[in-house]
Amino acid sequence: MATPEPADQPATPPPPPAPPAAQKRRRILFAALGLLLAVGIAAAAFLMAPRTENAAPPQTPAPSATPTVTKKPKPTPPPEPPPTALNILLVGSDSRDNQRAAAAAGKPSNQLADSIVFLHIPANRKQAYGISLMRDLWVDIPGHGQAKINSSMLMGGLPLVTRTVESLLGQHINHTVMVDFQTFAALTDAVGGVDVNVKLPFESTIDPGVKFPAGVNRLNGARALDFVRERKAFVDGDYQRVRNQQTFLKAVLTKVVKQGATDRATARKLATTALPRITVTPGLTLDALARLAFSFHTTPANGAVFFTLPTAGVGTSADGQSIVLEDPAATAEIAAALRANKISNYVAAHKLQNGN
Repeated sequence: MATPEPADQPATPPPPPAPPAAQKRRRILFAALGLLLAVGIAAAAFLMAPRTENAAPPQTPAPSATPTVTKKPKPTPPPEPPPTALNILLVGSDSRDNQRAAAAAGKPSNQLADSIVFLHIPANRKQAYGISLMRDLWVDIPGHGQAKINSSMLMGGLPLVTRTVESLLGQHINHTVMVDFQTFAALTDAVGGVDVNVKLPFESTIDPGVKFPAGVNRLNGARALDFVRERKAFVDGDYQRVRNQQTFLKAVLTKVVKQGATDRATARKLATTALPRITVTPGLTLDALARLAFSFHTTPANGAVFFTLPTAGVGTSADGQSIVLEDPAATAEIAAALRANKISNYVAAHKLQNGN
């Protein structure tokens, strides 16, 4: 692996019947929540677990007539290997329990990847970069030709989604994580709700009468779903929806890490709620999550940056689909920045903040 610079370094390799059309139009899933909650859970479990293996043995006085026997100290455990850069793909879908295995195995299914976030974690852990990909982005699906990126799940499950994003950004993906609607709402409630700063107030078209005023809103699971699913209330539709997802993602990460690191009961509750419902690639175990989470203990509170892969606007495919057009030059610039360990330079040069 190349020596990391202050920014980062590239990662190294590691259905039921289709729902009614009305439900299809409302599908969206905040995939990143599942992983970040799991990371927070793992951090809490790692940080709060008693370190009995390193505790000093009790000093019990020996009987006066018996010679004192000095025990050999336990060998010092080897230090944790230095962290390496990681690329994690966060995928949201309306998958049911009996479809997750099929998706993980790469089998076609009646589900779409309706939320896709490429998460780059540099080796130095000073930042984390989340790049949202528009679900209708028109790209090349390996082995299938041009199509919307979310249809890669339909064609070949999580492996094909992963290969598609790898091809698009020129990066190896170490782990892929998928989570669903029910998990999203349950995890939000499990942390006692999440506070988000609403910059663009709106009224839900999903649940009429539900309003999101400007300023800080405390969202429970049901309201959080409304917040991250809404698109029809906005002039730019999916673009604002993605910005709202990114806002929620940062709020969740902040709360879970803070709450989980100080409350063992909450950490256990989160683990019980989250882990059975999250589909992950085999190498992303609880131990791996714990190591990953702990490696962030020196990361600044504002160390997460989320932005949307630039596009060239909207259009219509040859077969009449409404699509989002790729901006090849912008995509190539981001891919080059990732490849050259300079994604932080790209972010700074473009003055990126959430949603840009």
